[in-house]
Amino acid sequence: MRVLTTSETDRPQTARAFANPSQLVVVSLCAAWCDTCDAFRSAYERLAIARPAIAFVWLDIEDDAALCGDVDVENFPTLAIYRGREPVHFGVSLPTEAVVGRMIDTLAASAAPLAAPPDAVAKLPEAFG
Repeated sequence: MRVLTTSETDRPQTARAFANPSQLVVVSLCAAWCDTCDAFRSAYERLAIARPAIAFVWLDIEDDAALCGDVDVENFPTLAIYRGREPVHFGVSLPTEAVVGRMIDTLAASAAPLAAPPDAVAKLPEAFG
């Protein structure tokens, strides 16, 4: 699967992914001006292609501010990972394909919802419908 964006053509697919309670959705929160994010983008796309059963979404915290809301990003890349609408991970990640891939694979196998996710992270799926 390719990486989804916030374009009008991708938003319905992203909404369907969040609506499926068994679907893993990996959201990368980045910024266009961030060199680390720019370098990570190709690795993120390879991760998405290698894992077609998982939905991968790319959000620019500035360009997509209306969707991101008040999600607090301390550094880049920050990943928010959901099973359906339930957050199972939120945090800064090393921008390394192997590290992110292992984390995603582990969470795909089994992941409990976060006990107390930040409000903005919990509400992010609602922005897509």
